[in-house]
Amino acid sequence: METQSISSRKRSRLRMPTVYTLLFLITIMVALLTWVMPAGKYDYRVEGTDTVIPATEVLDYDGDERLLPFPGTYQVLESSPQGPLDVLIAPIQGFHKAVDVALFVLVIGGFLAVTMHSGALDAGIGAVVARFQGREHFLIPVLMILFALGGSTYGMAEETVAFWAIILPVITAAGYDRMVAAGIVLLGSGTGVLASTVNPFATGIASGFAGLPIGAGITLRLVQFVILVSLAIWFVMRYAARVKRDPQRSVLADLSATPASASAPVTSGAYTLRHKLTMTVFFLTFGIMVYGVVPWEDMGITLFPTLWWWFDELSTLFLTSAILIAVINRQPESSFIASFLDGARDLIGVALVVAVARGIYVVMDNGVIIDTILNWAEGAVQGLSTGMFVVVSYVVHIVLSFFIPSTSGLATVSMPLMAPLADFSGVERELVVTAFQSASGWINMFAPTAAHLVAGLALAKIPYERFVKWAMPFILLTFGVSAVTLFVGASLV
Repeated sequence: METQSISSRKRSRLRMPTVYTLLFLITIMVALLTWVMPAGKYDYRVEGTDTVIPATEVLDYDGDERLLPFPGTYQVLESSPQGPLDVLIAPIQGFHKAVDVALFVLVIGGFLAVTMHSGALDAGIGAVVARFQGREHFLIPVLMILFALGGSTYGMAEETVAFWAIILPVITAAGYDRMVAAGIVLLGSGTGVLASTVNPFATGIASGFAGLPIGAGITLRLVQFVILVSLAIWFVMRYAARVKRDPQRSVLADLSATPASASAPVTSGAYTLRHKLTMTVFFLTFGIMVYGVVPWEDMGITLFPTLWWWFDELSTLFLTSAILIAVINRQPESSFIASFLDGARDLIGVALVVAVARGIYVVMDNGVIIDTILNWAEGAVQGLSTGMFVVVSYVVHIVLSFFIPSTSGLATVSMPLMAPLADFSGVERELVVTAFQSASGWINMFAPTAAHLVAGLALAKIPYERFVKWAMPFILLTFGVSAVTLFVGASLV
């Protein structure tokens, strides 16, 4: 017993630190760099003008315009090393610089919680399942598209756990195995997140720190979405047909354990008129968001007025929609406030990750080493074509995702560096945003740190390693397709 206890304590000590600790350690490392790395700045140009701000004056510039660095103008400045107090105050200053993003995250959390409280999402999936009863092979692509849309628009991940109890019994009753259900839920939502179109937690935060509207680069992301979701449906349906013909060909054939949730169909309640109105408002909200953030004017489209919405307007949109959904469902004021706050509370961690990650940028900025790092990176990427630059950015973000598993945290850390680096290479910044979210989404399709993945597999009694082995051909295919679409998309811009 004592030996087991010691072993248990050893495993506990080897446990991976939280993302907050990792980010704070990175902040300390960056602060140490300010003591040994030379400080320096480029000359900058105010975007859209001929105004040039010399390197010696950039630090004092307080305008709201986006500044673009001039390649080849880097010069060394007086060093500004950062001490312990600077490290401690950095997350607080980071929160000030990212307060609009953090507030948007909290409002999104409240909006999603109010929607979930209405029961409309569960009832909607239940209605789809019921409609396709007896034609379950058609149910596979329909459900995967729905999960993919959820992943692409609002980063649907943890929310998928609730649907296993509905989907498992239907899929197993139709003669398929539990891995088909896993493919529907995990690969459906996973490809959607990878090819996020307006996902506020990936596309939104990354675009914000790159100085872009969320809609910038949406065309390439839509192409990615169509290709990857189609491949995911093909992969799952191909396996499902094989298992249907011969159950012994199931990758779970040697596992007799069947979860209770797969033994009998689960009813989610009637899909009422209120549920339909709720889901109409839900999807319409994301549709309005897409319209509000797409830079129609920059795309040469004059048929629609460009609204130039950003985080303030989007937070207002989602707050208004949450109130409207509460009214539709006649949710009492006290209940609405409670569910909204519960949802916001669930995402406080995301908001704090953004603040702590932004603190890293604060230390680099105050230590005047951001442009020094860019100057070194400028030499490294010189000569790379646009397509190769974006593919390299994709691979770099995959590596960074191992060290910073939080999507929002990684976006906050990488975009202030990668976006200007794209400027040096003549690459549009939205391509770097797409490369970032493709990398982060790819990792989270199989990472053991992805809570929704581990929880779902546990509910279905599917060993994690068995799922990864089954899904690996598709995961590798997804990596290749993402790299190719990024290369081709960048080359055509």
